[in-house]
Amino acid sequence: MNLGVNVPNFGPGTDPGVLREWARVVEGLGFDLLMMSDHVVVTPDVAEQYPEPFYEPFTTLSWLAGLTTRVRLGTTVLVLPYRHPLLVARMAANLNQLSGGRFVLGVGVGWARQEFAALGVPFAERGRLTDEYLAALRDAWGAETGDAVPIWVGGNSGAGMRRAAEFGDAWHPLRTTLPWLRAAMAEQPRLTTAPRIALRLTAEPVEDGERLAGVGTLEQILDDLAQLRALGAVTVVLDPFHGDLEEIRRPHAAWRALTAVATHWRNT
Repeated sequence: MNLGVNVPNFGPGTDPGVLREWARVVEGLGFDLLMMSDHVVVTPDVAEQYPEPFYEPFTTLSWLAGLTTRVRLGTTVLVLPYRHPLLVARMAANLNQLSGGRFVLGVGVGWARQEFAALGVPFAERGRLTDEYLAALRDAWGAETGDAVPIWVGGNSGAGMRRAAEFGDAWHPLRTTLPWLRAAMAEQPRLTTAPRIALRLTAEPVEDGERLAGVGTLEQILDDLAQLRALGAVTVVLDPFHGDLEEIRRPHAAWRALTAVATHWRNT
């Protein structure tokens, strides 16, 4: 099972130097994948969670591809209805080629109503558009077989799982509990999964029955990873951001947690 990291590409304190250091840490610790999120317009509903500056993922990952040599790069998740699918197909294929085949396209339907309005995309049609655009991506890459990029389909709903089974190479659920994920996988046992989980290292065990996977002591987190591996997860992406923007200004705590997980996971 591979391990990845969701790197904050937004918020006060984020700049090219910080993003460069994130890439150095993620690749240097031996993680397999570096991912980042997507917004096009930082409307008020987006800014409440992901304020400016917001670095556009295709541009930023292309730059990081030139600063790294081994780590794979991806989106968690690109809001697919925001861009014409043929444009996404070209950008994703080019980034994959320029990085030496290291790109993973994680996609989702999106949630920010004001951002959809600003882009002139009907919010109520986002599910249908995502299905159409995924089919268009497959058709575009089918015409040029060397351009195909792995697609991870996000979404914790039944529709997300159906979409992943129909169009994706993996289902990419976000920040769940282990019991929930285990039950979901029991309904779709043939579905390849690559979940993004939280990463919050605590000094004392977290006994909450609703504990998110990846939250707790190092022992709890390592056990979560072992259970995900037993469930058949091909990759697990660790997400160290929990909504506190000060965490972005001070990334060293996240780097220490990632160092602990990477060091001990290699020995399991």
